[in-house]
Amino acid sequence: MFEIERRLEEKGITRDNIVASAMELYVPHGIGADEAAERLDEKIGRALDDPNISSLLLGAILLEDELYVKRKNSEIADDPVFLLSDEIIGMAIAEVIGGTYARFEFTRYDQKKPGILKELGPFLDDAVAGLIAGCTSRLYSESM
Repeated sequence: MFEIERRLEEKGITRDNIVASAMELYVPHGIGADEAAERLDEKIGRALDDPNISSLLLGAILLEDELYVKRKNSEIADDPVFLLSDEIIGMAIAEVIGGTYARFEFTRYDQKKPGILKELGPFLDDAVAGLIAGCTSRLYSESM
């Protein structure tokens, strides 16, 4: 849907570095890291096929391009506290995938910004954090 994986790759965001970022904060839940990474990759792939997730990610890409990338002196360059729409997109992605628990997982990834997240602008870091949070939350709940 929306060729979202290709669009993310054009921004330097690959499935491999999404999984690697997720694994930086992985908490073992009865499965080893290699199996967890493999299962996360599968969950991320399924999430990217969901039209709701794809449209939210596309929204983040377009907002980042319009409000951040195209503006050299953007008022949101430093992700100011008054900017909430980026967090809302990230939380929405997390909750669509993983339910309410994923909101708490989103906060962990949003605050620590592991891996690729620290390289992204204000919209894409939260959108990808939401993708990770939703998928890791599902992984944890299925491994209990």
